[in-house]
Amino acid sequence: MASWGEFEAAEADLAALGRRRLEEPGVVLVGTLRRDGWPRISPVEPVIEHGELYLGMMPGSRKAVDLRRDARCIVHSAVADRHGTGGDFKVYGRTREIDDPAELERYLDALEARIHWRPSGPYLCALEIEQVGFVEFGGGEKRVRTWRPAD
Repeated sequence: MASWGEFEAAEADLAALGRRRLEEPGVVLVGTLRRDGWPRISPVEPVIEHGELYLGMMPGSRKAVDLRRDARCIVHSAVADRHGTGGDFKVYGRTREIDDPAELERYLDALEARIHWRPSGPYLCALEIEQVGFVEFGGGEKRVRTWRPAD
């Protein structure tokens, strides 16, 4: 597994593309696993700072409960039209709960600068990346790019 910073260092162009696809809309979909095994998708405002892809949410939200039980998830870029303009960016991984007060403050500062709101006491995790994928359609073609950390 790798951090966002390690992904950026290894695959700068794909990481820059991913950053745009995840941050520009201001919201992504996060896929988690419910207790009964069924998938759940939920919106989250991602923050990429200090070499980490952070996902913050209300501590009692269903997605937070899911991730505390099973850290596997997918982060999926927002798709605004049926043509998939801009491509489809996915990050597969496992979340790591952030409980360091200094790291939480850095996240809150970055979030507040971005959306002009500072929640109190969010559940915060960083995604440890297992795989990245980008799919783009255009001109009758499908283009796929993937990345995995070196083992």
